[in-house]
Amino acid sequence: ISNGARKGILLKGGVHLENLGQLRAIAFDKTGTLTKGTPEVTDVIVRDGMTKEELLTYVVSIEKYSNHPLASAIVRHASTCMNDQLKPVNMEDVAGFGVSAYLNGISWKIGKADFVGKVEAEQFKGGVATRLAEEGKTIVFARDEQGIAGVIALKDQVRKDTLAAIQQLQKAGIRTIMLTGDSEKTAAAIAKESGIDTYVAECLPETKVDEMKKLKQAYGTVAMVGDGINDAPALATASVGIAMGEGTDVALETADVVLMKNHLPRIAEAIQLSKKMNRIVKQNIVFSIVVILALIASNFMQFLHLPMGVIGHEGSTILVILNGLRLLR
Repeated sequence: ISNGARKGILLKGGVHLENLGQLRAIAFDKTGTLTKGTPEVTDVIVRDGMTKEELLTYVVSIEKYSNHPLASAIVRHASTCMNDQLKPVNMEDVAGFGVSAYLNGISWKIGKADFVGKVEAEQFKGGVATRLAEEGKTIVFARDEQGIAGVIALKDQVRKDTLAAIQQLQKAGIRTIMLTGDSEKTAAAIAKESGIDTYVAECLPETKVDEMKKLKQAYGTVAMVGDGINDAPALATASVGIAMGEGTDVALETADVVLMKNHLPRIAEAIQLSKKMNRIVKQNIVFSIVVILALIASNFMQFLHLPMGVIGHEGSTILVILNGLRLLR
């Protein structure tokens, strides 16, 4: 545990370090875990008769009350091109889907395609959302009482160390899975870019829990890596929950392991440390048993004097301690 702490890996107990060495699969959240978690708006497409400034005014008026990374990114982007905002009423945040509210008496929905109307969303502007999703972009739809008002595309960059971390885990024989709330197209693009073995798209918080249960049945010991409130249930369900250090308080509290500097390759290092620990523990147990059996045998044969027995017993204890201290290196 001390060794891990020096490297920025905080472990909340020895049992969690032990479990790391037995992992056969690891599931990753996308936003803030595999990616930097700071998405930026790349495209704003509106229906005929509406300007981008008008759409952003409506969207930002609602999204400024949300803590979701996508909402924050939209607000940051819009702050450079508009100032006037409206006051939303009857605002409702539907976890995993989006936000609904009334602006000037008009009902608005902002979120996923399923939330605003999947068929109409996919057909908007000749299916522009599908093309954007294939580029690895996350799509946010805005709908009013007249239909789909516009599409906002955001791109979150994959971390520089993500590919290296995934490759290290795969070399160790660990299967990697991405669980994301993004669409199928976006998830496929990010999975390919990051080198993930497989992925599950359009995940709600409860879907991630269900997927974790399936993984545990298939692989036994499974870890979950995440950073957000929506990841907390899955972190608690996993054999080992791993939180990113810059994640939410809920994720940090729920997780068993915390990566202080969001450095994904540290996961592979923690697994190697766990395997080394398990080897040394087994060495110490075998050595201790052998020494005790030798002392017992010598006692029955009556050729071992008491002082030598004490030296043999306490000396073996010192050797066990010194062997364990090798884990600090």
